[in-house]
Amino acid sequence: MTSPDPDGLLAEQLLRLTRRVHRIQKRHLEQRALGITPAQSRLLRTLAHFPAPPRMADLAERLEVVPRAVTTLVDGLEANGKVRRVPDPHNRRVIRIELTDDGHKALRALREARRSAAEEILAPLGAEQREVLGGLLDTLVDGGPEVSAGREC
Repeated sequence: MTSPDPDGLLAEQLLRLTRRVHRIQKRHLEQRALGITPAQSRLLRTLAHFPAPPRMADLAERLEVVPRAVTTLVDGLEANGKVRRVPDPHNRRVIRIELTDDGHKALRALREARRSAAEEILAPLGAEQREVLGGLLDTLVDGGPEVSAGREC
């Protein structure tokens, strides 16, 4: 008989939680009838973090996807009036992507959907447990002290 693999069990729990988070977020998105896919949602959220309208290549780099994937997402969002392509004021060969007013409204609805999904997922936890979970997640996301120290160099 083999002994249980604690790291394997943790990895399975993380994968199951990730799938659950995606499922619940998708349901909350669908309830708002925004007509936005999770991938489009991610692009809108990423776009909102740029101080000025980015190029598609900038979005692809930030999203860690190939530029063609961004083109497809932008095409869909543009068709729904959430983003628009605008010429770069300094180089007319460059096209930048900006949120429309409808895109800003969708982004607010997306934030509400994510907040509702997070409330649903975290409902079984008390305040202290949420604080501990937040600290643990920060450590995992940041990669721990060795990785963080390497990034500062």
